[in-house]
Amino acid sequence: METIALSRRDLLRASVSVGGGLLVALQLPGCASLPQGTEAGSLRPNAWLEITPDNRIILTLDRVEMGQGTYTGMCTLLAEELDVDPAAIEVVFAPVDSAYEQPDFGMQITGGSASLSSNWVRLREAGAMGRAMLVAAAAQVWSVPTSSVIAENGVCRLRTADSSLTYGELAELAARQPAPANITLKSPEEYRYIGKYNQRLDASLKSFGRADFGIDVQLPDMLYAVMARAPAAGGTVRALDDREARNMPGVAAIIKVPRGVAVVADKYWRARQARDKLKIEWDSGELGALDTASVFDLYRQTLASESGDAVRSEGDAARALASTSDRITVEYRAPFLAHATMEPQNCTVWFRDGRCDVWAPTQGPDVARAVARRECGLSAADIHIHTTFIGGGFGRRLSQDFVGEAVSIAQHFDRPVKLIWSREEDIQHDLFRPASLHRLTAAFSPDGDALAWTHDIAAPRVIDHYAKEAAGAVAPGWAPQAMVRMAAGVAKMVTPDQSAYEGAEDLPYAIPHIRVRHMKADSGVPISYWRSVGHSFNAFVVESFIDELAHHAGQDPVAYRERLLRDHPRHRRVLRAAAQKADWNVPPAPGRARGVACHKSFGTYVAQVAEVSVENDAIRVHRVVCAVDCGLAVNPDTVIAQMQGGVIFGLTAALYGEITHTQGAVRQSNFHDYPVLRMNETPEIDVVLVGGDAAPTGVGEPGTPPIAPAVANAVFRLTGRRLRDLPLRLKT
Repeated sequence: METIALSRRDLLRASVSVGGGLLVALQLPGCASLPQGTEAGSLRPNAWLEITPDNRIILTLDRVEMGQGTYTGMCTLLAEELDVDPAAIEVVFAPVDSAYEQPDFGMQITGGSASLSSNWVRLREAGAMGRAMLVAAAAQVWSVPTSSVIAENGVCRLRTADSSLTYGELAELAARQPAPANITLKSPEEYRYIGKYNQRLDASLKSFGRADFGIDVQLPDMLYAVMARAPAAGGTVRALDDREARNMPGVAAIIKVPRGVAVVADKYWRARQARDKLKIEWDSGELGALDTASVFDLYRQTLASESGDAVRSEGDAARALASTSDRITVEYRAPFLAHATMEPQNCTVWFRDGRCDVWAPTQGPDVARAVARRECGLSAADIHIHTTFIGGGFGRRLSQDFVGEAVSIAQHFDRPVKLIWSREEDIQHDLFRPASLHRLTAAFSPDGDALAWTHDIAAPRVIDHYAKEAAGAVAPGWAPQAMVRMAAGVAKMVTPDQSAYEGAEDLPYAIPHIRVRHMKADSGVPISYWRSVGHSFNAFVVESFIDELAHHAGQDPVAYRERLLRDHPRHRRVLRAAAQKADWNVPPAPGRARGVACHKSFGTYVAQVAEVSVENDAIRVHRVVCAVDCGLAVNPDTVIAQMQGGVIFGLTAALYGEITHTQGAVRQSNFHDYPVLRMNETPEIDVVLVGGDAAPTGVGEPGTPPIAPAVANAVFRLTGRRLRDLPLRLKT
């Protein structure tokens, strides 16, 4: 058992709800005020638990569900300490409120693989507090000490008699109990659900069509909108001829909005057909001359002319490099990538009775509200964000451009308007994973050991593109108190922005002299967060280059890594587990080879071994072994599924992913030229869980970074060709 002492300001607040039930909120030091309708002057709750007299147990989920398992994971944490089956918990999505901010970011966003880890203690505390108050109420009914009452399976019962009361029957009385001065959390040996519960609670909703995604929103008398946007980002309308489009059936309006021209009709397809009749002359703007070659020319010039920011410096790398001629210098390149969410961007907006209601599949409800406010001018109190299930986020829905477009269109109507992006729009007008260019040098001592490692990175900063939206959420006005929140909140994301060099600066290998520098180079292409962010390209670079060092030393890639990971036991643990499961020391079938990579991201350690073959210059991945240490796996099957999904997502990017530009316009348009991995291309994926009882870390993103280098390293062992550019191609 783990006992937690609470000060007066930390105590559980309880009040009788309108229906006479128990409303529970965990109070945390330093948190903002409670949501409207709760006790004035209280501190922010981590999560809300409501138990009603009709025996409903309701969790307000403060992190969106986009396939990563927050729905099930949060219910599991709460249920463990409340002593109910997780399936008995009803989930509602949180409204926008400072009570639900992600504590690491100071905003109400779901990202960074931090949902479960940030709620690991707090949700269990909330459940334990609720259980303690229910037990106290039952003890009062039976006039016995609390030690005589057992709470389990949603019922309080006497140890020595056949008497029981449901949580719902006790709810009103429990709400009047004094808050406990101490709470006791279960020890791992007592867990009934954590580490064991594998029922996916949203599976039934999704399987039978009862889960409402943004694309599913249907409202009375709804209109549909589509957009015509400039081919080059930032372009504007120079001239518009909409006469033919206006006469198309069902067209309600054609409107110029900040990002282009909107066509609104009574049906989506009618709006699409009318848009295709628009004759628009575009002013292409600053990016009108941009192409992919010019982006990397800028990066090379930046690497050659700037010293950049030293993000890690150990020893004296410059002197070490100068001390020997035994060194290698290489260049790696990663392209822009689209998110390619299966549910394209969409948003429904309804202006009525002086308020604005927004239904959106968003990873940042408070950022969405800030963007809506910017577009329509209403107060934050008059803008209501309704979060839905999300058909894939991957960081794309942290940005709210689709919300801004929908609000700017819908404010012209007193009917609800749903904006839908096509697949082509989703790819061509995405906010992309940044492209990057890397120059690395390694120097070797006379005995062949790695002596020095330098890594220079030319890439933009994601926060430079995201800051305006983020600032609008944290500091919606310019009042002094808003600026204080700006400093305390947005600064957590903005200073420093590690997105360009994360996964490179924390190189775990024992090399005496290390220097890592970031040179900011921004072509102006709109960018945003992409699953695993900078780890997605830095893992490829670092784990490919360490393989080059192993080859230079004439050593086995696994053994070489193990030797240099002597100060990092958790890295070594996953590396050994993956190698053992993959039969690393047993030769693969003829025509195949294995490659390995090991990387830590978001607090989670992952090693992967990929087994590949090559036929007609086409790379085929047959099997991937993935060993993961994410601490305690709250829902083991969810961890396995997220590793499998991360491998598939990363393998898609490794083999196919590339966004290119000509005259500012994206060349790719749909899955025929921006493909995703198909089922018949998907390898066998074996996941090995090697975590212990340590606090859980993130699993939504860490499965993605190691797969590209593991495949590239396997290709080298098979063909002798070192692939240093993504996507991986043997034939150029």
